[in-house]
Amino acid sequence: MKSPMTPRGYAALRTELTRLKGMRPELARAIEVARGHGDLSENGDYDAAKEKSGMTEAKIRDIEARLAMAEVIDPRKFGSDISRVVFGVSVKIEDVDSGEQRVLSIFGAEESDVEKGWISFEAPLGKALIGKELGDVAKVPLPGGAREYEIIEIFVQYEETVEG
Repeated sequence: MKSPMTPRGYAALRTELTRLKGMRPELARAIEVARGHGDLSENGDYDAAKEKSGMTEAKIRDIEARLAMAEVIDPRKFGSDISRVVFGVSVKIEDVDSGEQRVLSIFGAEESDVEKGWISFEAPLGKALIGKELGDVAKVPLPGGAREYEIIEIFVQYEETVEG
């Protein structure tokens, strides 16, 4: 099953993959140096170096799999005429009870960052917002009871930056 991702999220994963692959020579040297310290059965440095190398290789395989399964969706292609909440757009919502407003961007789990207002389309709030139109009210089931949010604005807010 393909996993939706913005170009920024895809680029961030590619950057991380390059960084991890670049660590391979250093990790191999650390293993060789530790191997030179003698008896491998009692060599903590060797065990630590092998473990770090194994964890790095596992991360590389994981990122390669995620990149292979990525379906890159560029929200900039939607233009300014967006009538419904879809993957990659931003939405201004208002809590029906409190009147509090906030802006959220709907991305994939790979890119979600609550601090930045980036939520996954698979999260309860993301699921409730997807498909809604301007003026619609989204009901979000939460452990403390359902909350309702009115869709105030739908737009594309996209940052190119990839932090490394």
